[in-house]
Amino acid sequence: MSDSDRPVVLRNGLVLTMDDSHTVLNNADVLVIGDRIAEVGHNLTAPDGALEIDATDGIIMPGMVDTHRHMWQTAMRGYGADWTLTQYFVWYYLESGKLFRPEDVHAGNLLGAIEAIDSGVTTTVDWSHGLQTIDHADAAVDALEAVPGRFVLAYGNIQQGPWQWSTTPEFRDFYRRRIDGGKLAGFQLAFDIPGDPAFQEKAAFEVARDLGVTVTTHAGVWGATNDDGIRLMYENGFMTPGTVYVHAATLSSDSYHRIAATGGSVSVSTESEQSAGQGYPPTWVLRKHDIPVSLSMDTSVWWSGDLFSAMRTTLSADRSREHLEAHAAKETITHHHLRAEQVVDWGTRGGAKALGMDSEIGAITPGRKADVVLIKNDASPAMFPVLHPYGHVAYQAQRGDVHTVLVGGKVVKQDGKLVGVDLAAARAKVGATVDYLRETMGEDLWQRGMNPEIPESRILTNPYQYTK
Repeated sequence: MSDSDRPVVLRNGLVLTMDDSHTVLNNADVLVIGDRIAEVGHNLTAPDGALEIDATDGIIMPGMVDTHRHMWQTAMRGYGADWTLTQYFVWYYLESGKLFRPEDVHAGNLLGAIEAIDSGVTTTVDWSHGLQTIDHADAAVDALEAVPGRFVLAYGNIQQGPWQWSTTPEFRDFYRRRIDGGKLAGFQLAFDIPGDPAFQEKAAFEVARDLGVTVTTHAGVWGATNDDGIRLMYENGFMTPGTVYVHAATLSSDSYHRIAATGGSVSVSTESEQSAGQGYPPTWVLRKHDIPVSLSMDTSVWWSGDLFSAMRTTLSADRSREHLEAHAAKETITHHHLRAEQVVDWGTRGGAKALGMDSEIGAITPGRKADVVLIKNDASPAMFPVLHPYGHVAYQAQRGDVHTVLVGGKVVKQDGKLVGVDLAAARAKVGATVDYLRETMGEDLWQRGMNPEIPESRILTNPYQYTK
């Protein structure tokens, strides 16, 4: 029996099952046989030859789910730390983003995929809007298939309108070759609706409907996408239960009602919304409308790829909003409405529900796929005592505390180290992309892009369009 086929049992951990009752089990075991969770309980009997992992003083939880990450941009990690959304749009949409070759998309996706599983994110939506050609798309999928995680390709192309790229024979052929019956965990169409009354995006929605796939869209982004786009979707019958609305930070009550009524969900990228300017992180209003929430990191060109960070910033932003509104009314918040337990749910089960995978992932229950994370770090003074397990995950843990990761029963990280991943090769590919971009752009433009000046006059044009 090969190591990849061995049963696995994690012993004596604190298990956050994230089941319907949010059952928490102390000093419990999780037994994995094949690609499924076989049993969860105490003093379980494991088959002969099983890999035994000591989870004592650790937290066992479902693999986290990121519903929106532009993985092709990972090779530019941290480059846009001081950007606004305008600078992001100009750099990627209008100027330097056009320089990315298929091998550069591959390099970013490869590093982003490795980073995801290393930090306990077992399922990631690759919001891949840099697919300028089918060769770029093939390169993106090649990278995702090379990493032992669970990935959903959200296909997009910011250099064309979605009514253009989605309706080509080449796109249909790509879907047939790489997606229909392929290795990926799922597929979405990724495009935005600025609200032009002509609603040319209708053609892309019809392609999605014909293929039986869902749409993910940046909605409610200040100055870019708004209530008009939501209204056009609604009036044309394209708001469906599988639709994921990313950010959704600047919408009216009517739009939130439409999302709620049609069963959609919102992917909140709190670090992004706080820094880039899409709008105030919207969990405070999504809770009022009872809209399902998942969490996402957006892009490593600014922020971390660490979903622990998403949990803590989401809690803080929601609570800050409550306090500020109360203070404006001369009142005091004495009890938080959003709890740590809820954001851990959003980071696991919420993502599974958003992707239509709730029966398969997102919880540690018998029969589900064995996407399991052990948080344990005996060398860290921040990892004991574990008193409030949800609070510990949301506020204390970080990617360096991810001890073991299983994806579909396969151990992809153990004792804090990745298993079966060639990190050196990924580093070399990313290095080649950075060298190519610096040489092509020139050092002056490269440095100015990373350190944008504050203009003397306001930038009035909105580059977030499908036109030149």
